[in-house]
Amino acid sequence: MLPTRIAVLGGGLTGLSSAFHLSRRFPKAKVVLLEEKARLGGWVRSERVNLPQIGASVLLEAGPRSLRPNSKSVLELIHLLKLEDQVIKIPKTAPPAKARFLYIPKSDASSSVGLQRIPSSFLSLLGSPLLPVLLPAILREPFKRANRDPGTQDETVDSLFSRRFGETFARTFGSALVHGIYATDSRSLSIRAAFPSVWEAEERGRGSIVRGFLMPFKKKKSEDRYDIGNVLEMMRDVSVYSFRDGMETLTKALEDSLLSSTNVIVLKNTRVSSLNLLEDKSMEISHSQGESLNATHVVSALPLPVLHNLISGHEKLNPIPNLTKNPTSTVHVVNFVFPTPPKNIHPEGFGYLIPRPPDGYPTANSANSHGILGTVFDSCSLHEQDLPLTKDYYNQASHTKLSIMTGGPYPKLPLPQHLTSDNEAMPPFIRSLLDELKVQLGRDLPDPVYWRISTNEACIPTLLPGHLQRMAELKDALKAWDSRLAVVGAGVGGVSVGDCVEAGRQVGKDWL
Repeated sequence: MLPTRIAVLGGGLTGLSSAFHLSRRFPKAKVVLLEEKARLGGWVRSERVNLPQIGASVLLEAGPRSLRPNSKSVLELIHLLKLEDQVIKIPKTAPPAKARFLYIPKSDASSSVGLQRIPSSFLSLLGSPLLPVLLPAILREPFKRANRDPGTQDETVDSLFSRRFGETFARTFGSALVHGIYATDSRSLSIRAAFPSVWEAEERGRGSIVRGFLMPFKKKKSEDRYDIGNVLEMMRDVSVYSFRDGMETLTKALEDSLLSSTNVIVLKNTRVSSLNLLEDKSMEISHSQGESLNATHVVSALPLPVLHNLISGHEKLNPIPNLTKNPTSTVHVVNFVFPTPPKNIHPEGFGYLIPRPPDGYPTANSANSHGILGTVFDSCSLHEQDLPLTKDYYNQASHTKLSIMTGGPYPKLPLPQHLTSDNEAMPPFIRSLLDELKVQLGRDLPDPVYWRISTNEACIPTLLPGHLQRMAELKDALKAWDSRLAVVGAGVGGVSVGDCVEAGRQVGKDWL
């Protein structure tokens, strides 16, 4: 049965993408998007701050800040929403693309401590302080016997890296990588769900990851055709990109498109309280705006535990398994703006990640309880967002902006949802964070002219081992809902912006 009334629950990036593509796929159907908050976009939040004391207008991000040009679904949106002239491109030859760092604390047993540049070529590896950790692990791996236990269907990122490259490599590089993407403990994250190409390389290489990546193999070709225009050509030789007014450019353009569509209704400040399957297989959605909404088809882009609460307690509803299996990470994004060029604050590059401490994550009462996962040098990678533009931004810009990510697997901090220096004295946490930043960057820092804390509560799900199998079970259970309920989002597929947009693009294809 073709949909005649589709309800999309949740106005984050996945919900926006779902509503956008469904309204185009089913132009005769009415699409209703329901969002609990007063704004759409979820964790994508960009804000421009005018700072007269340094004569600059600075763009700050509280969520995702840049994209890799490997997601065709996002490139398609750029074309369809006519955002080409808003794109900021970082070439592969630029310092932010070539220079990325690790910070190794002095308490670490490693012989190389402090801020260390990650080698980007074999020659740079030979002169790198990270050589004793990297080179032996990579050279030995192809000659190690296959050591995955028979019958193993999944394992953690740390387990696989430890098996193949050793525990030091796994903690130093594996845990730092996971901190930067999933903000969680690599000892908990599923390798198959998070990094499927690594799992497949081990299988292809008959037990060796290095051998598997070196072997020629055919990439799976998508049968989908993306309406990209010339955007793919525009992204040639680009490492990462963003938008002149931040990532919210994308979500606001999606919102504007939906509001201008004749077959779309957007309901903000609308909390969904229950979801019920009726005898005719349509669904009844109770919400805070008055009369319940009936829909022939429903897309849930809500966090899986929220969906669980909506359908639990209804005896007549077919249960949906595995909605509460995965824990989540809370991430605090702390933006700083310093009144001096980047050359006085940090090395030229993208930023740095910090591995898991050798003795495990500290307790809440430990001295190192800031929970810093990594720092992004925004003035290097995204300097074109700030006004006025400075050609030699690294040496001559009026300011430096950078962002620190804290939280994840570290003890939870009692921080507010949103706090800025506009109306608050500098709290002890910000002062102690600045003191730690001085240690990590190895230099004195001036007081910032602006700072901001944004708390993203339970923003990233930790996909535990067995996640793919559990999601297959979830999808199978939806057949009992006559396949009229689709469940999508970061808790189902990947957590990246591209994954969320692609999930929305795919939803409803089996309704045709």
